Amino acid sequence: MTPLTRIALSTGVSLDVAVAGKRTRPAMIFLHGFPESHRTWRHQLSEFARDHYVVAPDQRGYAGSDKPPAVADYAPAKPVADLIALADALDIDRFTLVGHDWGGAIAWMAALNHPDRIERLVILNAPHPLIFQRSLFDDPDQRAASQYMTRFRDTALDQGLVGAGLERFFATGFAKFVTRTIAGEDKAAYLTEWANPGAMTAMLNWYRASSIVVPAPGETPARPAWLDAPFPPVTQPTLVIWGTQDQALLPVQLAGLGEYVPVLTVVEVEAGHFVPWEAPEAVNRAIRGWLTTHPEASTVCAG
Repeated sequence: MTPLTRIALSTGVSLDVAVAGKRTRPAMIFLHGFPESHRTWRHQLSEFARDHYVVAPDQRGYAGSDKPPAVADYAPAKPVADLIALADALDIDRFTLVGHDWGGAIAWMAALNHPDRIERLVILNAPHPLIFQRSLFDDPDQRAASQYMTRFRDTALDQGLVGAGLERFFATGFAKFVTRTIAGEDKAAYLTEWANPGAMTAMLNWYRASSIVVPAPGETPARPAWLDAPFPPVTQPTLVIWGTQDQALLPVQLAGLGEYVPVLTVVEVEAGHFVPWEAPEAVNRAIRGWLTTHPEASTVCAG
């Protein structure tokens, strides 16, 4: 595994960060999702460090990184700010951004708000914000599949997520979304990371701080006007890799995506939601091929 470096950011948090490769090479920053860490990318970091400067933080609230106490500390704008502050701390100007799950949500938002910094975008099983919110109103299957978000927002859940409760969460809140068995060193790593004081609450606070509306099945809430209004495009060349066996995020998330991402490549992979390590060879092959056909336009590492 890539060793971790502790980096204090201008946003007021310190993150554990895996860094590898030569600083003079093009930079790639990898953002993990729930309930993981930089280990999401263990099969990608070694591959792309061969010709890139690769950076993978444990995002705020996760593993050993800082865990601010308030729910508002996990609103999406905060980890977006962490991302830019991390790039600044490492003297990275422009970079390729890779995100999975919540890391992908942050990547979409960062690409929309910081096109001056993010040159290329790679998304793995993370829905576009407009398409996801629209699907929660319009697609009954996606609405049903997303009810776990409402459960995760219940703060009563936290008190049971210690000791044996972490084992139960592993089996019922995580492993059931995975298409392969997790055991041994990998399982132990999750339980160790989750056992960090305050980690489970902090990780779940990402759901609580999100403005995404998850209607209950059969509910007919008022439809937000912005769902049917013009939405700004993602201007960067974008690769979307999608594990087609994902039980939480359904194929509807790919429908109409090109309307909002003009320079789009989609690669579907036979895997579940955790595609970076469920199908690492296919993921690495897709990213490697796409990088070749979408070369960086400028020097991305200033240091």
